[in-house]
Amino acid sequence: MALLKVKFNQKKRVKLAQGLWLMNWFSVFAGILVFSMGLFLKIELRKRSEVMDNSESHFVPNSLILMGILSCAFNGFAGKICYDSLDPAKFAKWKPLLKPYLALCFFFNILLFFVALICFLMRGSLESTLAQGLKNGMKFYRDTDTPGRCFMKKTIDMLQIEFKCCGNSGFKDWFEIQWISNRYLDFSSKEVKDRIKSNVDGRYLVDGVPFSCCNPSSPRPCIQYQVTNNSAHYSYDYQTEELNLWRRGCREALLQYYSSMMSSMGAVVLLVWLFEMSVMVGLRLLHTSLESITNPEDPECESEGWVLENSLKDTFKSALENLKKIGKFNQVEAGAEGAEGEEGGKTQTVATVS
Repeated sequence: MALLKVKFNQKKRVKLAQGLWLMNWFSVFAGILVFSMGLFLKIELRKRSEVMDNSESHFVPNSLILMGILSCAFNGFAGKICYDSLDPAKFAKWKPLLKPYLALCFFFNILLFFVALICFLMRGSLESTLAQGLKNGMKFYRDTDTPGRCFMKKTIDMLQIEFKCCGNSGFKDWFEIQWISNRYLDFSSKEVKDRIKSNVDGRYLVDGVPFSCCNPSSPRPCIQYQVTNNSAHYSYDYQTEELNLWRRGCREALLQYYSSMMSSMGAVVLLVWLFEMSVMVGLRLLHTSLESITNPEDPECESEGWVLENSLKDTFKSALENLKKIGKFNQVEAGAEGAEGEEGGKTQTVATVS
């Protein structure tokens, strides 16, 4: 029994073709939207590529850009087919291409669905990329005189100001690295010498943070040095002074920013996928309804359209049987080639003995 079997007359076929033509052009615009989202996400990721550890994060925007281009191409082609299907003479040239085209559409929709899922599932990979990238970026914060790294201080400062964050996981991350350049340290000072000697790696570590960690909403002047020393400041307790420094780490802030963006894009791609699936089903109905016309000379006659010629279960069984036949055929061919090789070897041996 055919799946989604529908009876058509000439009027219904024309309406279906016209509706599909319109839907295909809507799908072209949807493809442009997917392409634009991928391009926007790629630009946003490139803006902060200095604080990302690898290029794996660009897989999602690249996939969206590719899917957008393919969507425009497939739906533009389908629109032309639907337009020509109104004229039997024009439609005849498209008939041999329709089955391969529908198979390609099926695989395209599978890819589109997986791209939508990846938009939701990239959070873990993005988090590890940001964690390592921010860690490296903070290490190079002090290298304002080193070629290739001199921009990092500005990048980190602008990032912390824009996203209202501090450090990788929090402001205490700055306590574990030397973020003040040696150029600005007075090595004749006893305090500087003592701090460097007290560290096994010879680094100048302080319980302080860059100015970009300061929260401008704080009612008191920003305390960015001796942050954890309550006795160094009047009426101060660093554990309760929530307004003095940004408490949220930049990894969390960036992860939330990009995750919400990709989740929104994933939802849009899922809607596009549902629309594409409906277009593919409609195109299959149009294809089968035109092929099943019993009298091609009478365009007014009724015909039947379906999505699958047999039930879903029977179609699946038939596909498995075809795959088994292909596998057996390949085994027979391989066996025949092996036998020919053995016979050739025996002939050569006999000739040598002779």
